[in-house]
Amino acid sequence: MTGAGGGSSPYQSETAVTPVTVGASLSDAPATPTIAFVESPVQLLNVLEWAHLSSTADALTVVVLSPTDPMSRGQLRRMAELARDAGFTVRWQEARGGAGAPLRTVRELAPLLRKADRVVIGDPFSRYVQLLLALVQTKELTVVDDGTATMEFIGQLSRGERLVRWHRRGGSRGPRELVLAPVTAAARRRLMPSAARTVEVFTSMPVEEVPDGITVTPNTFAWTRATFGPPRITTGADMVGTSLVETGVVDADQYTEAVTALARTHGATRYFAHRREHVDKLHRLHLATGLEIVRPDLPLELIARRGPIGRMVLSFPSTVVHTLPLALAGTGVRVAVLDIAPEWLKETASPRAQGFLSGVTGTARDVHRLPRLPSPA
Repeated sequence: MTGAGGGSSPYQSETAVTPVTVGASLSDAPATPTIAFVESPVQLLNVLEWAHLSSTADALTVVVLSPTDPMSRGQLRRMAELARDAGFTVRWQEARGGAGAPLRTVRELAPLLRKADRVVIGDPFSRYVQLLLALVQTKELTVVDDGTATMEFIGQLSRGERLVRWHRRGGSRGPRELVLAPVTAAARRRLMPSAARTVEVFTSMPVEEVPDGITVTPNTFAWTRATFGPPRITTGADMVGTSLVETGVVDADQYTEAVTALARTHGATRYFAHRREHVDKLHRLHLATGLEIVRPDLPLELIARRGPIGRMVLSFPSTVVHTLPLALAGTGVRVAVLDIAPEWLKETASPRAQGFLSGVTGTARDVHRLPRLPSPA
């Protein structure tokens, strides 16, 4: 197998991405100062999708609150290049570089926050974003997708619940949670529309129980389809990795057995790793399955749209079962999803995990649901 450096390696990096056209579809309306806070490559992609359709994105400044893990940083730098090519200002903020970084970041961003008429965020569960939201007053707020978490966010907001990620276990809150509780409560109030503030959710996810006053705008991945592809389609199948092991939801041994059975059943040859998957786990998957491990340097929607991509894409419940059918519309690629079996879950997994993951699969449109895998030999 060929790696990024051309030698023998189970890993391959997707680095040669050549967009056909890059640019945002902007109107001639007067510029409205807009600031977007992003912490992941997918969030930045969805900010670009929002800007492509928005008439108020002329004066958009994207602030990257940089994470620490190398894969996320690398993908974010590539996405930042595309955002700059599209004509937007990108500000890279080392927001986690030491104990004093949060305070320094807030102080440095204060002038932008005061000028912004609209704030765009990608992760309402982020403590960093919640802190920034609690400090600003703005007329307009937009929330773009950060994956399937958007579905949980809308439901919690509608039911008046505190904002908690679905894979976190309930129960008593620790000292850190108690200290940050006022910040979270203030941010939650900012996320509700009022006479002085509009709230928009820009999403490719199916959302229900939308609170009164919140506008939901569909994300159809129009910018992605206009910018990349169409892809070259191969005859084989590709697999999409998940970080459910890393987040403590799925048992590592069970996951390896499921990937092995899925690859054998459908003749998959490549495994597109999630940016948070640990290298030791990926090495173990390669040894067990022979799959070529690909670590993309851009979100999978862009990699798949450029191609080459398999005629069938296999996935466990994740964001891509909602986004890939949109990004690959009209290409003939079939997206297939396999549910997480209850016995795969770790004992420490959140009680909500099974129901949430089943909901991710059950609400996906234009995907093929795979039958339960045979037991490993």
